[in-house]
Amino acid sequence: MGTALVYHEDMTATRLLWDDPECEIERPERLTAALDRLRQRGLEQRCLRLSAREASEEELGLVHRSGRGQAPRWGGRAAHCAKWACPGEGDPDVTQILLSRRRPPGHHSQRAAANGFCVFNNVAIAAAHAKQKHGLHRILVVDWDVHHGQGIQYLFEDDPSVLYFSWHRYEHGRFWPFLRESDADAVGRGQGLGFTVNLPWNQVGMGNADYVAAFLHLLLPLAFEFDPELVLVSAGFDSAIGDPEGQMQATPECFAHLTQLLQVLAGGRVCAVLEGGYHLESLAESVCMTVQTLLGDPAPPLSGPMVPCQSALESIQSARAAQAPHWKSLQQQDVTAVPMSPSSHSPEGRPPPLLPGGPVCKAAASALSSLLDQPCLCPAPSVRTAVALTTPDITLVLPPDVIQQEASALREETEAWARPHESLAREEALTALGKLLYLLDGMLDGQVGAPGRGWGCCGPRGRDQDLPTRCGLSRGGLLCVALGQLDRPPDLAHDGRSLWLNIRGKEAAALSMFHVSTPLPVMTGGFLSCVLGLVLPLAYGFQPDLVLVALGPGHGLQGPHAALLAAMLRGLAGGRVLALLEEDSTPQLAGILARVLNGEAPPSLGPSSVASPEDVQALMYLRGQLEPQWKMLQCHPHLVA
Repeated sequence: MGTALVYHEDMTATRLLWDDPECEIERPERLTAALDRLRQRGLEQRCLRLSAREASEEELGLVHRSGRGQAPRWGGRAAHCAKWACPGEGDPDVTQILLSRRRPPGHHSQRAAANGFCVFNNVAIAAAHAKQKHGLHRILVVDWDVHHGQGIQYLFEDDPSVLYFSWHRYEHGRFWPFLRESDADAVGRGQGLGFTVNLPWNQVGMGNADYVAAFLHLLLPLAFEFDPELVLVSAGFDSAIGDPEGQMQATPECFAHLTQLLQVLAGGRVCAVLEGGYHLESLAESVCMTVQTLLGDPAPPLSGPMVPCQSALESIQSARAAQAPHWKSLQQQDVTAVPMSPSSHSPEGRPPPLLPGGPVCKAAASALSSLLDQPCLCPAPSVRTAVALTTPDITLVLPPDVIQQEASALREETEAWARPHESLAREEALTALGKLLYLLDGMLDGQVGAPGRGWGCCGPRGRDQDLPTRCGLSRGGLLCVALGQLDRPPDLAHDGRSLWLNIRGKEAAALSMFHVSTPLPVMTGGFLSCVLGLVLPLAYGFQPDLVLVALGPGHGLQGPHAALLAAMLRGLAGGRVLALLEEDSTPQLAGILARVLNGEAPPSLGPSSVASPEDVQALMYLRGQLEPQWKMLQCHPHLVA
């Protein structure tokens, strides 16, 4: 299992010959610019290389039919270029995670007609191939291109085995492809009702917060309930900053976070297939961010305020309302549809253009310029994950690249930290503390993980979490997710430097905006709602420098649930996640956390279940209390100030 990169030189062999100047953007340089940047960063060299081949007529015929029931025969260089097939697409046995860099794009292509630069529908063929050859029954297609992939929608709109999610620039139907069925209330038909999810953006300028909010509040609840066996991504980067087609503001780092959130699904089987993207610098950087994440590198921190805009919240809530009749995960929440705000259009019905000297264009140029100043090489870190065993008689079965650390911090430093704590005066407690301090320093100094990024680490712990908390605070903002009988240090200031979230508290309470307590949900559905609807929105709003996951006495989490929590928090703080286990925890729990923090996908939670009424009530209460301060909790526009 590994990360594969697939392309063929012939994919650069064609140029569109139409006279329309707008069509000049789909050009071979899109592919070569991305490949050159991957090579400059050393990312291509870290990937497996799969050879491409021409697709057979039978493979094309899985989704494409002419009026005579045969695969349509398109000639010329464009068709030859489009027929290059990537053997890993839709094949869960080839590799775990894969990026297919291909051209031309495909998601507009329909059963018997090319459309919108697209000849063959690459992702649809991959999904049909996975179903036919490998017997898959649940495939998730995520289309983050800025245009609606109506071709994929048409091909699977009555098929409950394919869940299709698309966000796209819509402008109330005034943006190409100008289709009524691109709106939120187009949810599929027949047996496929609820398996088409459209999220129409009605304004330009959507940014990082809007994209992450769409995943947390719409896509991921449905995806976990669907429980896919494979994730296919129509990876169009015209939805990134600087692109003339999309006119959006999401930075390339955002696609690293979106990819990381998808990797917790389907056992990590994710295949990203290049679609659009017409600003060469933005495209190349976004491709690099996606590849780095598929390789297991931590996602860089997101820039800018994490506050979704009013228009994005309107669209998200409208999509949730349209999908609620078909999904249990949405039926217990407030999903009332909201009236849409008037969109901003020029008199001709088109959105205002990106003017060369305008503020939006200047911001895009500045953001892209800062990306080019980053270090060129992205080598694999020598130490991804380290484990410090503070209990000597524990034996763990670990992956070969997880280091079992034995070194300790200097004795003087350890004693200085331990001096105010009588419980740490014993020699064995000092030894355990020294290992923990050394591990924490390695994470924050970049010795564990890539320099400047950090990596998840795991170590069994004692019953006092005060010291890791204070050590973390000495280096920046700290998010502490405490489970079990663990109390927040009483003298910890509510000064914005730490966010303390206690799961398995006695009752739901927002003691301050930086101290939140909630009971541990009793059902898997309630646990997922808590993670997606409370923990992650708070975490992304806080943007910590270090994440501490402390599993204390009586934490009550089963291994798969703990693994999912750690995996989803791995995208925060540049991957700096320190998991501390209560000293009576099983070696199996410590092992699964170490593997997940090292990049493995968490195990499936099994069949979905609804949240209990008590869990729903606790979540809704906390969201109501905290939404005015933490905007990422919002999925309803009337709460925007």
